[in-house]
Amino acid sequence: MASHLDLEEQEQLDELKHFWKRWGDLITWVLIAVFASYAAWVGWQSWSAKQSAQSAGLYDTVERAALSSDMALLDRSVADIEDKYSSTSFAHQAALLAARVYQDKARPADARKQLNWVIEKSDDAGYQALARLRLAALLIEEKNFDGARQQLNTQVPASFEPLLADRLGDIDLLENKRSEAIKNYQKAWKGFDANAEYRRLVAVKLASLGADPEETSVKEPTK
Repeated sequence: MASHLDLEEQEQLDELKHFWKRWGDLITWVLIAVFASYAAWVGWQSWSAKQSAQSAGLYDTVERAALSSDMALLDRSVADIEDKYSSTSFAHQAALLAARVYQDKARPADARKQLNWVIEKSDDAGYQALARLRLAALLIEEKNFDGARQQLNTQVPASFEPLLADRLGDIDLLENKRSEAIKNYQKAWKGFDANAEYRRLVAVKLASLGADPEETSVKEPTK
């Protein structure tokens, strides 16, 4: 009996040796790849968490500088966060915040630089759309209407489309393009939620032009 079991064990052992001789290298490399992928994933998670924590700390510095109007600190901290953590959302938020402060402090060139940085570096469509809206507002103030239109005539998330249409309407109005302004204001009005406060503002703009938000055709003013 023992001899029979020894023979079965020997056969199984021979089969196992044959299996590993044929497939052992492949299994080993697959396991190496799996463990390497896992190690890389763990490493990335650790690096990502570290990046987020460090960029959050720098954003706090940017925010503190903005609130205290410490422009020297703001310049240094926003440049630092953009240089070291350009892929993080904190860097994009910091650039948007800095742009607002620069605009308030009559530094439009710096404000434009920050907004353009967000448009180029952020992979978040919402941040990009917000930056385009603010940049368009700056360009409108400078009477660079073509540049403003260029920022607004682009694909954005649906929630931003009414805001872009409203801003395009403002440009049309400044260029004395009444019909186009009404069309864009109507588009904006229809795109906003019925209870949105901004929708009421657009309705006021349309009323000042003698237009009904619900109308699909535009009546030219009588001469």
